Amino acid sequence: MQTPTYPTLLPLLRAACASFLLLAASACGSAPAQNDAPPAPGNAGLLAQIQAEVGSAACDSTQQCQTIAIGAKACGGPERYLAWSSKEHDGKKLKALVQAHAEASRKQQADGMMSTCSIVTDPGATCEAGRCVLQKSGLGGSSAM
Repeated sequence: MQTPTYPTLLPLLRAACASFLLLAASACGSAPAQNDAPPAPGNAGLLAQIQAEVGSAACDSTQQCQTIAIGAKACGGPERYLAWSSKEHDGKKLKALVQAHAEASRKQQADGMMSTCSIVTDPGATCEAGRCVLQKSGLGGSSAM
């Protein structure tokens, strides 16, 4: 009986590797991204109220700019952050709306909704062109919750 030599095994090894890579690539693309799912009707209404409360987030200085955590992930932590301004209001109504939105998100998760477990850090907010905006990634900041 003759032992297979390296040149005869190479095409088989290449085919096996290609099959594995194709299988792995198709498995990665099979699940839709969580951000592609539309928000539930209750959360969409609360999110619209939050956006209306934030308004234009007008500011004269960065000291007026705050961030607030929005939503709740299944593994803990917020879904994202939003910049708002303390120039025109103290944020009490905004904080109540955000809390209701987070509770609705947690209820959806209890009903079987899922989320990613990625960690979302507070980017901080700054005043740019008279409007509070989230700082670019890597600049850090503190939450005003």
